[in-house]
Amino acid sequence: MHEDFERCVRAVQSKDARFDGWFFTAVLTTRIYCRPGCPAMPPKPENMSFYPSAAAAQQAGFRACKRCRPDAAPGSPEWNERADLVARAMRLIADGVVDRDGVPGLAARLGYSSRQVERQLRAELGAGPLALARAQRAQTARLLIETSALPMADVAFAAGFSSIRTFNDTVREVFALTPSELRTRAARARHSVPAPDVSGSLALRLPFRAPLCPGNLFGHLAATAVPGVEEWRQGTYRRTLRLPHGHGIVALRPEPDHIACRLSLTDWRDLSHAISRCRWLLDLDADPVAVDALLREDPLLAPYVDEAPGRRVPRTVDGAEFAVRAVLGQQVSTAAARTLAGRLAAAHGEPVTDPGGGLTRLFPSPWALTGLDPQSLAMPRTRRDTLRTLVAALTEEGLDLDVGSDWEKARRQLTELPGFGPWSVEAVAMRALGDPDAFPVTDLGVRLAAEKLGLPATPAALVRRAAAWRPWRAYAVQHLWATGDHPINVLPDERA
Repeated sequence: MHEDFERCVRAVQSKDARFDGWFFTAVLTTRIYCRPGCPAMPPKPENMSFYPSAAAAQQAGFRACKRCRPDAAPGSPEWNERADLVARAMRLIADGVVDRDGVPGLAARLGYSSRQVERQLRAELGAGPLALARAQRAQTARLLIETSALPMADVAFAAGFSSIRTFNDTVREVFALTPSELRTRAARARHSVPAPDVSGSLALRLPFRAPLCPGNLFGHLAATAVPGVEEWRQGTYRRTLRLPHGHGIVALRPEPDHIACRLSLTDWRDLSHAISRCRWLLDLDADPVAVDALLREDPLLAPYVDEAPGRRVPRTVDGAEFAVRAVLGQQVSTAAARTLAGRLAAAHGEPVTDPGGGLTRLFPSPWALTGLDPQSLAMPRTRRDTLRTLVAALTEEGLDLDVGSDWEKARRQLTELPGFGPWSVEAVAMRALGDPDAFPVTDLGVRLAAEKLGLPATPAALVRRAAAWRPWRAYAVQHLWATGDHPINVLPDERA
């Protein structure tokens, strides 16, 4: 979009926040870059230039606007709509792969050479993987500087910088302020200095594009919560996280204009990874205006879209975890699936401590399940075999269900596994891989909704009818599920 000059100018002049994250406005006279929705007086069109990423604007010598904070804008929804090399690379960079494994590690995850990845990213985004990762480190550093009382040295390494000098230079270059000046400025704005949190946790806000319907999003997560791994407590969804350098606990609560997030981590180097996983879980980088506009064109879906605009697809923080849970949930009720998953976590998950809460375990990794005795599971033999072959595929055969996976390749691999039918494959594609066009046509809730709305009854006919919902069929599923009476559709009581 950044190449459509007239359209970008119109968005900036109307201060249209819907385009935040789609492109960035650089002001040639002041050498700053802004969100399209910046509340400041728009510059003259001849003084505007547009970039596809914050990293590209920073590389061109522009610094972040202190008023609209473009570095904290929601991520571009484009990376969640596509499964090509650039989109997969962007999801992995946001997940912290470059910080942990470098550009060679990113390239290896993608199955391409480092040179090819660099060339593709520069061609589309105006910046290479190192610059894009640097921009993310700067955003994480600013978050920690302004919202925590961590010493600056701890902030530097938690944000992913290799040295304090690089941290100081980057913050000064990107924000035109030193780290200490950033913290002082933020403290002055709220009339207080951030106090150390004795619990060792960090509170932050996760922005999203409005509207957002929290009912189905948090309702689904709460209704399917695995005992000991997830819980709904006093209006907040809480769960344990398995992270590269340790583990963590996250608490997420919907607010009118943001998601309140509190993270407790055993290693602060996992901060950006944890934030990325939380955003992915709640589908916060979606473009609800575009999704709702298309689905509203269907007269059968329009009333449901109007009633609850901004529905998101509830995802997962760990693709392998969801695939295991999908097998446990085959042909059983939600309550039965939760019970089975809870028993599996209690027997094989690593214990964690949760002061004041009810979380006790990490969900077991595939490697922890390699020695699982299938006879210990209260499931039919065929489903036990399916679980065993899934674990082998995840640990030995290279099945990748992470955020940067190749959607179609993963689908093919899953389809080849015995016991993985269309429902299981599409459920994993929708909630683990994040494919916005995934469509579990054989799902019971989808079938019941089709009957209620007068949609075609057979899977083949319903797939043909649902072609009008592409590329947002996963979002259409959320509205179809909403036609039924199920706890996944309702935000739980805050007192629960």
